Amino acid sequence: MQAEIPVELFQVEIKEGSFHHRIVLKEVDGDRKIPIAIGPFEAFEIERKLTGSTVPRPMTHDLMGAILESLGVKLGQIVITDLRNHTYHACLHLVLPDGGIQVVDARPSDAIALAIQKKAPIFALEHVLDAH
Repeated sequence: MQAEIPVELFQVEIKEGSFHHRIVLKEVDGDRKIPIAIGPFEAFEIERKLTGSTVPRPMTHDLMGAILESLGVKLGQIVITDLRNHTYHACLHLVLPDGGIQVVDARPSDAIALAIQKKAPIFALEHVLDAH
């Protein structure tokens, strides 16, 4: 099993008028970084979560968080698990009401937006950090 290395959201790059945005995760106790291309909707959501701005109606990530909360499920952590064919993969580690853990596949941008909302830790597997 590969080590899960703590990372943090280091940078959100939003390019006005473009569909090409990026987030950068950085190793907490090191210098390795993971640049992840994301779409405009995901960039907006992550930026909104970071700034604490609100919208009149719940957005998709707000809905996801509300569903988890209503079911008594907590987001334990997210993990960036792989880089295949220039595409990153991630998973959510959900803590169920009985204490069990359910792992769910997710896009990194969705997982990161939810982690920021729920203040959950973010990790990356060693080989993903080594890929850069």
